[in-house]
Amino acid sequence: MSNPFGTWNSPISAASIASGVSLRDVQWNRSGDTLVWWENRGKAGVLQAQSGMQAPRDLTDSTLNVAGRVGYGGAAFTLGAGKAFFVANGRLYSQALAGGLPRPITPTFGSYAAPAVSPDGDWLVFVHSYEHVDGLAIVDAEGEDFPRKLAYGTDFVMQPTWHPAGEHIAFIAWNHPQMPWNGSELRLLSLAKDGSGAPAAGDIVTLAGDRDTAIFQPEFSPDGRFLAYVSDASGWGQICLYDLVEKEHIQLTGDEAEHGTPAWAQGLRTYGWTADSRSLVYLENSVGFFRLKRYDLDSATTAALPGLDDYTQMEQISVAGKGDSVAMIASSALTPPRVISLDATGSLTIHRRAAGENLRDDQLSVGRAISWQGDDGGDVHGLYYPPVLQEDMPPGAPPLIVNVHGGPTSQRSAGYYSEAQFFTTRGYAVLLVNHRGSTGYGKAYMNMHRGNWGVYDVIDSTAGVKHLASQGLADESKAVIMGGSAGGFTVLQSLVDFPGFYRAGVCSYGVSNQFGLLMDTHKFEERYTFWLLGELPEAAALYRQRSPVFHADKIVDPIIVFQGTEDVVVPQDQSEGIVASLKRRGIPHEYHLFEGEGHGWRKPATIETYYQAIDRFLLQHVIYA
Repeated sequence: MSNPFGTWNSPISAASIASGVSLRDVQWNRSGDTLVWWENRGKAGVLQAQSGMQAPRDLTDSTLNVAGRVGYGGAAFTLGAGKAFFVANGRLYSQALAGGLPRPITPTFGSYAAPAVSPDGDWLVFVHSYEHVDGLAIVDAEGEDFPRKLAYGTDFVMQPTWHPAGEHIAFIAWNHPQMPWNGSELRLLSLAKDGSGAPAAGDIVTLAGDRDTAIFQPEFSPDGRFLAYVSDASGWGQICLYDLVEKEHIQLTGDEAEHGTPAWAQGLRTYGWTADSRSLVYLENSVGFFRLKRYDLDSATTAALPGLDDYTQMEQISVAGKGDSVAMIASSALTPPRVISLDATGSLTIHRRAAGENLRDDQLSVGRAISWQGDDGGDVHGLYYPPVLQEDMPPGAPPLIVNVHGGPTSQRSAGYYSEAQFFTTRGYAVLLVNHRGSTGYGKAYMNMHRGNWGVYDVIDSTAGVKHLASQGLADESKAVIMGGSAGGFTVLQSLVDFPGFYRAGVCSYGVSNQFGLLMDTHKFEERYTFWLLGELPEAAALYRQRSPVFHADKIVDPIIVFQGTEDVVVPQDQSEGIVASLKRRGIPHEYHLFEGEGHGWRKPATIETYYQAIDRFLLQHVIYA
């Protein structure tokens, strides 16, 4: 006799998910003989280094938590002059790749990110944030002098990069209320010398971008002739060049696919130059599936690079300064993230695995891209993961987990999702919704979120349930909606707008009060709701309508709520207002408050508790209800 959906013995335990590491970034040194990657082990960020085919070694230890602290973080390290320069414990450090002890080169003052070493190795430019003021600052690489301001005057900056001659720095800048994927500028800073011979800011010119055009990842060619960047002026993120000699812009790619990514964090990379400056190696994202390609400037042709058929999601590519080996973090539905490299001959090397990888392919679910019609007839996209096939399948359609991404301007791509596999191996189907307003499907699709947060994310999710149910791929009467942050808001708003449609909800640090979010969140997103809902006071009625806490009495379905005590993005009171209503009215619910956790879980004990609690809750309120 077959076991009911949702009750299967799974090879994936909560403890096994909690025991993995999170791979964040990977970079070659300039000579291409040492690879360094940044990983999170619990709450500690650590750098690992591998020279040649030697065994990897820890470059830093857990006493220094390597982590960028500007906005959502990212860009915690860079390599140059035989050293790693990294952000840890609120300051910049220098560490020789050959070994030795790290040495602080800046004081503990504000937040640091995106360090970049000058070509001569003498200077370090970086993003700095202090008391709500962001800008580019500079310090000597030995840390003998106090850091100095270099480029200020905008609300945000990111991705500084040096010209090979050391005479210019390119960077991205933007101002409230824009987000970097709505409208940002590519700026070129010319360097002068002050009285001591140190670099000082000269002229700053804007080369591309504006309030409605987003620019991403500037990179100079090694010969200094070109400045590459990604622009969405065409409606898709396309790779472009600025010819520094001819003073003209050239668009290289043209397919209806994304070649950049929303800059939620500092230091994201989707392409890199080859050492001869004649080619760019880049990622192409089409409906959530990635391919690695190479654009040849001489022939103006593009070709896909072989050897990566087993990987469908790739990020943080780094091209070696010699030999053109390409390193990246890669995964697929069947393969947890790995640090890999591909050399010029097509030979693939696996340098680091994020998890044990002890399961067979037939023990995991493979997601596929699907689309469906919204209630208004518009096209909606997502990824569908069926329950893992069993020898003795139970009758009927499986229960469905509708998982909504955060952001809300984000995308679920075809990588490895331990959360999806946790459920599919237990007999659930999983739908990862890339509702209208998500990225990855062109700028027009993303812009549908303008003024519509709490509309398309909500109705596109319910339409997805109906679509799968009509095909026999899901049991509409046993649908669960799940999400965190902006996705958690969608959970709450869905339970308010469509009571009884979902059997249960799973909400992690969800937004419940739009007024409170505007006043209490971190600087990066403190004006984001102006784009998503409108400016106050004109849009006050809409803010109230899209604040589930004011309509919590409409929530009648069981819900489990998770929150971290140190969340500065969605503070604790956002969850507790909802929980108070549930408790007062006797609605079945659980509330898990995790001490010491922020906007997402990092402690293994927290992650294990999180999955175990959801499993029990769904068995009680969905499977056996």
